[in-house]
Amino acid sequence: MADVPENLPTRPASVLEDPSARAVARTYANAFLNAAAGVGVDDPLEELGSFLEDVLDRHPEFRSVLLSGIVSRDEKVGMIDRAVAPHCSELFASFLRVLSGHDRLELLPLILAESIRLHDERSGRGRVTVSSADPLSDEAREKVRNRLNEILPFEPILEENVNPSLMGGLVIQVGDTVYDTSLRTRIKQLRELLHERALNEIQSGRDRFSHPEGN
Repeated sequence: MADVPENLPTRPASVLEDPSARAVARTYANAFLNAAAGVGVDDPLEELGSFLEDVLDRHPEFRSVLLSGIVSRDEKVGMIDRAVAPHCSELFASFLRVLSGHDRLELLPLILAESIRLHDERSGRGRVTVSSADPLSDEAREKVRNRLNEILPFEPILEENVNPSLMGGLVIQVGDTVYDTSLRTRIKQLRELLHERALNEIQSGRDRFSHPEGN
């Protein structure tokens, strides 16, 4: 399989302990998309997503064995050749073999997420999470989309999330940046402001009593 990195460092005991797991997943995702483009695969994400949902999620025993740290790399490659390769493209089977050879199969969910992000970026699009207290109306959704189109350098793909605790307003996340205009946050900010003013007034009163005029 072309463009797949062969010299990435081996993973620690648990991928959850690896602070660079997402960066490593992005590297594999980039290699996977490049390889797919090289052989003319139009939608490589469908096969990757289907493997996670239809195979690993629906067959937890197979998932457990395939991701096990006890089973050797060669044994995992053998499992891929026997159970997966006959039912998928050679591109995808080769990709799984490479991941297995580097003990990176645990990264598959992250690789899918990063593949989606990269695919969107290459298509001039980006996913934006919009959280609101109630489901957005068609009118509100269109206003949000139009406003984001004005300020973002890419076409936004809205991923809507309902969170009643927000009470009102919106929380918009673009990548790692969060824009919080929710009523919950405004109330919190108001409380903090009132608390700060109260403390200042108390301190001011103490100062007056500590330094009476004429002393």
